[in-house]
Amino acid sequence: MARLGRLFVPGFPLLVLQRGNNGTPIFLDEVDCQNYRHILRDGVRELGVSLHAYVLMPDHAHLLLSAPQADAVSTLVQRLGRRYVRGFNDRHQRTGTLWEGRYRSTAVQPEAYVLACYRYIELNPQRKGLVADPAAYLWSSCQHHLGLTPDPLISDHPLYWALGNTPFERQARYRSLLEAGSPSKELEAIRHAGYKGWLLGQAPADLANSEDIRRFQPLPKGRPRRNPA
Repeated sequence: MARLGRLFVPGFPLLVLQRGNNGTPIFLDEVDCQNYRHILRDGVRELGVSLHAYVLMPDHAHLLLSAPQADAVSTLVQRLGRRYVRGFNDRHQRTGTLWEGRYRSTAVQPEAYVLACYRYIELNPQRKGLVADPAAYLWSSCQHHLGLTPDPLISDHPLYWALGNTPFERQARYRSLLEAGSPSKELEAIRHAGYKGWLLGQAPADLANSEDIRRFQPLPKGRPRRNPA
């Protein structure tokens, strides 16, 4: 079966996952995290990509991005793959692949899921038991969104700005979202769409039947039913 191309919907951010091969750690120390951030910083600036949220976990990285065109994201991730792995292998005296095949990505319906993806990404260290408070994790965008440490990597989505008229209002409302946690259905939807590459949310009405974009959801299983005579 032919592999589907990556889904890109104009105006929809992309949730991107890079995972270590067979659960291999991809960040062994702070220098690794700093190196990845430097490559990411240079890439988003040069390619015109906006990074809304991110987390660097020991065995994977999650990014929420907006881009003017699909190839900007693929170019960014390929650059991260090549440059980061080269430096990682040199530092840790290893050879061979680091990533688990192709990166995974899914388009995100903004109104329904952008802030949910912020929360999903930044609560990851807490869910994995690495910290009790997500704001204590140094290698994510959480401290930026809570007003603790400005992060020059971040260009926030308009829906984050809409949380309040002042930084204090936005940060307070976002903290409330984090403290509420991700509902189980929300987690399931994000994980399923992210793993399979299907649209997270609903397709825009004007693009729902577009032949210029690959399909948004899997085809129904089984043979199509015949209409009764």
